[in-house]
Amino acid sequence: MNSSIAKVHVDLAERRYDIDIGTGILQEIGTRIAQRCSLTHAVVIFDESVQSHSDVVLDSLAKVAERTSACGVPSGETSKSIANCSQLWDRLLAEAADRKSVVFAVGGGVVGDLAGFIAASYARGLRFCQLPTTLLSQVDSSVGGKVGVNLTGAKNMVGSFWQPQYVLIDTEVLTTLPDREYRSGLAEVVKYGVILDKEFFTYLEANSDGLSQRDPDVLRHVIARSCRLKADVVEADETETSGLRAVLNYGHTFAHAFEAVSGYGELLHGEAVSIGMVCASHLAARLGRIDDAMTQRQVELLQKLELPVTLPELNHDELIVAMQSDKKVEHGKLRFVLPTRMGHVELVGDVPSNEVAQTLKDCAS
Repeated sequence: MNSSIAKVHVDLAERRYDIDIGTGILQEIGTRIAQRCSLTHAVVIFDESVQSHSDVVLDSLAKVAERTSACGVPSGETSKSIANCSQLWDRLLAEAADRKSVVFAVGGGVVGDLAGFIAASYARGLRFCQLPTTLLSQVDSSVGGKVGVNLTGAKNMVGSFWQPQYVLIDTEVLTTLPDREYRSGLAEVVKYGVILDKEFFTYLEANSDGLSQRDPDVLRHVIARSCRLKADVVEADETETSGLRAVLNYGHTFAHAFEAVSGYGELLHGEAVSIGMVCASHLAARLGRIDDAMTQRQVELLQKLELPVTLPELNHDELIVAMQSDKKVEHGKLRFVLPTRMGHVELVGDVPSNEVAQTLKDCAS
């Protein structure tokens, strides 16, 4: 087995699990999962755009499982639908899946959310493993157990908290990821530094070239640290009851509005988050919470990583309306996750809409 493995342990009592991060370890999934549980039936649900990766997984699992099943789903957010769930439930039934079956999600966040929800709901709950193939899913959605699908009118409205049995992250799969998607994932990495770890932010500044070049050693450290930081939050607020997990939404109130108003797909999620973090930092400065230098540090790092930092031409009134529907709005009052210093953010309530409007103008220039 590959010896250069970074390990993150997520401590959730009986739902605890490990995350292994390495390079060239995808083909070891069979051996690694066999060390954790008996495997009679492996069900691999994969994004059809990464079938080469799912083939590696199936070959490895076939060596340790009595039988395997493969279920491909189309790329894109539309796959996270009730109709698609129904097809997959029927497929698992036809494959004679039972409570001993283990589901393996191979793909980005869409497949992780979908396969996790299938695992959570079929036969009242199957074990499942995350094998994320995008940077965004490796540092974010594969950790924490939030699984679900979309309704026609709302994203992620049907779902569950269902922790994986195991997460395996292979940095080598990122070599096949398109540049724009790879850079989109870097925005979430930067976010972790701003909200939780100033030393990590400094590391990102010093290693921006290595990040851009997808250096395996830099990636292994960055992904492991991102997973550790998210795991710390999840351990403290697994089901989002205390409000602590809200800090992970830094930049997202702006970002979700940008995505909705521009039309989903125009901006990749990480691109919207990049601009959203800059807007949130500008807003914090306007409210006297930070100085302009902190915003400038974020802008400079995001620009080094070739991420957008200025607002595209969008109707500002429509953006504010979209923000009013954000899940952090309370009694009609806008709330934002805002920094107070590098490595620390707070959920701030009752932010005046005129300050938000002025921030949008500042970020559009």
